[in-house]
Amino acid sequence: MPPKAKFTRQNVIDKAFEIVREEGLETLTARNLGARLGSSARPIFTVFQSMDEVAQGVISAAKALYTQYIDRGLASEPAFKGVGTQYILFAINEPELFRLLFMNENADADIGDVLPLIDENYEKIRASVRAYGIGDEAAEKLYRHLWVYTHGIATLCATHTCAFSAEQISEMESEVFLALLKKFKEN
Repeated sequence: MPPKAKFTRQNVIDKAFEIVREEGLETLTARNLGARLGSSARPIFTVFQSMDEVAQGVISAAKALYTQYIDRGLASEPAFKGVGTQYILFAINEPELFRLLFMNENADADIGDVLPLIDENYEKIRASVRAYGIGDEAAEKLYRHLWVYTHGIATLCATHTCAFSAEQISEMESEVFLALLKKFKEN
């Protein structure tokens, strides 16, 4: 008879999430996780096949937390600015989780791959951009420019390269949006 599990899958994921949230994915080892659980590493493998499986659980938990931020942004008007602001706040408040989700090397990525957690809400975001009197193609281009700019700010914040106040972030986003809007309306 296999040994009785000392911890549930959720117990293990919760502790693994704490480790990654505080110290980054590279510190998630069976030994560190066992210590965080107050145990050896062995009980982890009664509920998980591998540490990769644990890491996938952590990634799912990080995406769920990120989705809460994006949902707050989508409830804002305009939605594209709310989402951008929440994306940056996620980077500021959860730098290790931001790195986990958005700062991993992916040489084969295209723009669709880089926006995986925003795509499902893209139509609402695009509609909020179209409301400024530009067509679908221009709205998509404007959104992509804004996302690249927003990702840059978020990365600067997550890596502690720069620190911006909420007012500065709002002002920067607005200035870039208005400049791009003017460009796309002229074309």
